[in-house]
Amino acid sequence: MIKALKKKFRPRIKARIRKNKQILNKNVKSIFDWVKGAELVELKECNTAEDPVRPELDNDFRTGYGRKIYGVKYKQEIHAVMCFAYTNKVPTSVEELEKLSTDAFLQSAMRDQNIGQIAIAYTVWSKKKGGGKLIVKEVFKKIKKSNHLNRLVTLSPLTDMATKFHSRNGAELIQVNETTQNFEYRII
Repeated sequence: MIKALKKKFRPRIKARIRKNKQILNKNVKSIFDWVKGAELVELKECNTAEDPVRPELDNDFRTGYGRKIYGVKYKQEIHAVMCFAYTNKVPTSVEELEKLSTDAFLQSAMRDQNIGQIAIAYTVWSKKKGGGKLIVKEVFKKIKKSNHLNRLVTLSPLTDMATKFHSRNGAELIQVNETTQNFEYRII
């Protein structure tokens, strides 16, 4: 009797497992489908209140001398944001970042219009799963194509979340400062 029941239910259980795997795979695919159609765009402004890292920095700062805002856009909606400053040295604070990016901007006005040799990412956030990793990847591609940028470095807060994010995405810790830490993404 028990043997007969086992024979009867075994195919049903296997079928249920197969069906659940198909449903799970379909759902996982739909979560990340947006990543394929997303594009990196330069933004004139962003909602600074959404920034979990540096909400105190206004759009004037983020788009000031030698600084830009990039977003990952999909279907007319921004899903991740990263703010940059272009410098010739690695800053250790936001104040130093402002001075170095302004200096690099003014130097470029006298020369070839290429601002700085180092892209400093000083804030990044995502509104959708996978957005943070995607924007790092897209910005990395953009920097590789650039003819004047040779480094991608962060100015990150001293938090476990920042450390884990950058370490998971392939960055290497290059220095710890008083209130920040710098990670570098190797450009080959």
